[in-house]
Amino acid sequence: MANPSTATPLPSPDTHPSSSLIAQLARDLAAHAPFAQMSHSDLHAVVTACDQAYYAPGEVLLEPSSGVVGYLFIVRQGVVSGVKGMANLSGGAFQFEAGDMFPVSAVLAQRAVTSTYRAVGDCFVLRMPLAQVQQLIERSGPWADFLNRRVQQFLELSRRALQVAYASQALAEQSLEAPLGSLLRRAPVYCAPHTPLVQALSAMQAQRLGCMLVADEAKRPVGILTRGDVLGRVTLAGVGLDTPIGQVMVHPVRTLGLQQTAEDAALLMSRHHLRHVPVVNAAGELAGLVSERDLFAMQRLSLKQVSSAIRAAPDLPAVRQSAQDIRRFAKSLLSQGVQARQLTALISHLNDVLAQRLVELYAQAHGVHGLQWCWIALGSEGRSEQTISTDQDNALILGDSLNDETVEQLRAMARDVNDALDQCGYPLCRGGVMAREDACFLHLSRWRECFDEWIAHGSPQDLLNASIYFDFRALAGASALADTLRQHVTEAARATPRFVHQMAVNALDRPPPLNWMGALATDEDGRIDLKLQGAAMVVDAARIYALTHGLPQTNTRDRLIAAGGPMGAPAPEVEAWVVGFEFLQMLRLRQQLDADRADAHPNSVAPAALNEIDRRMLKEALRVVRGLQQRLQMDFVRH
Repeated sequence: MANPSTATPLPSPDTHPSSSLIAQLARDLAAHAPFAQMSHSDLHAVVTACDQAYYAPGEVLLEPSSGVVGYLFIVRQGVVSGVKGMANLSGGAFQFEAGDMFPVSAVLAQRAVTSTYRAVGDCFVLRMPLAQVQQLIERSGPWADFLNRRVQQFLELSRRALQVAYASQALAEQSLEAPLGSLLRRAPVYCAPHTPLVQALSAMQAQRLGCMLVADEAKRPVGILTRGDVLGRVTLAGVGLDTPIGQVMVHPVRTLGLQQTAEDAALLMSRHHLRHVPVVNAAGELAGLVSERDLFAMQRLSLKQVSSAIRAAPDLPAVRQSAQDIRRFAKSLLSQGVQARQLTALISHLNDVLAQRLVELYAQAHGVHGLQWCWIALGSEGRSEQTISTDQDNALILGDSLNDETVEQLRAMARDVNDALDQCGYPLCRGGVMAREDACFLHLSRWRECFDEWIAHGSPQDLLNASIYFDFRALAGASALADTLRQHVTEAARATPRFVHQMAVNALDRPPPLNWMGALATDEDGRIDLKLQGAAMVVDAARIYALTHGLPQTNTRDRLIAAGGPMGAPAPEVEAWVVGFEFLQMLRLRQQLDADRADAHPNSVAPAALNEIDRRMLKEALRVVRGLQQRLQMDFVRH
């Protein structure tokens, strides 16, 4: 425990402390979160409530035998190392630097700590009594939020800083996180199915509407007629203007709920070539209408504009030109403060559209359109987690009944698509995981055999194949082939616990880059590989739990959330996994969107070059990864 002689209490408010001392301590703290977000009076309250203590190198500040925690510690100068349980044997130490607080969980729960906290070198800390901690929670929102949601608050602060950094490059003015209810600006204009066309069209003209919604007596949308529909469904079809709109409307109509987001609407519009989406309340009643213009107030680009240009591309040069907009669009999304999950989902969606268009073009060119084959995405694209700098991971599933001539036509198509993707900025896979290669160009029955062999043997190469192929997703062609294969793989993996055990052992072979004291451990160039030493570890764990519990999801975030219940993991723990993973993904995206760094280091970062918030969040994220690995070890390795 601390030597009482080393603790230097600050003067209490009753003895009129030195204003210069208070000001200096406040300045020290104001450089860190959450103090930087607190009011001057609340920050003053923190400083005056604390005493200051010095701890010599190696001296223990707190340990489990200390009993119920009496203080919240704030590191003013130096470093404190914490070791939890058997962490000395498993590399589970963690560090607190200037501005960090500990032990937050024990303070909030009013219990003893489960870790031993020791000074690394000379260390000065501020100690706040529990009563003052609770008082400040009740009066300061930033303080309360930070203590209760520490990792999430770091992520939010990092995201805000990133948004500011990209603001000058902004093309968009609205956030894709906004609920659709917040975008509704007027009451919906609609008519009944029996309304004559002349009346409906007159209303559209008078109110300058791009469409007319059609709703039943319960105010539930049943159809829509847009200005574009009028030409084909009314004018060219020779339909009289006294005809009820219900006879020419487009139906059924696709709708979204008030709490769904602008991202949901953007993806729906892009996937189904829509310009308008009706919004309904919980009872299914029409609440309003959002248009493409509502979603994206951009100077030049929108999700639908980029995807529409790709879908309309008549040939490879046109697709290649449209593909250049994906990076520009990603930068505009960063400037909106869009989170990593949404950003990677949108990038993956655009990459899907591009690949689908190329497959469609070459399937028609080789005369195989509509036959029994399925183009599947693997790896990060299969998980809908693609970043900007990504190579190809794809394959073909062939129907078992295809004749030899058709198979050769499909082989030629695969070569052309892979080459075209390469020309569009998606390099050929150096590992040969592409549909053009024999190992990725198989009949459905042979794919089943391959997965059965990998699962049965579990050799190092089999485990590597599992990490690549198990995340497959249908992209073009007969998706039923992929669905059949997915069911087979899930059943085979669940029936072979030994294989899942081997996958877990393999996943634990690579620990996160934290040294024995819990500090960030960089390579000889001072960098950390965010993919191999961070994100990939979460991906591996999520895949293992998905296979164990028979979950159909391929996306890492979806897998973690779906597996939380069967695993018995508390919701805050699952949320921490997701937040940590998404922060690592966001750092990768930032590296890849920086033209000066992307070519040399698309997936790695130098912690020394990060701002303080991002550096601390990186450490928190890697600690979360380590915790997930420790759970994986307990569930699959230690028996």
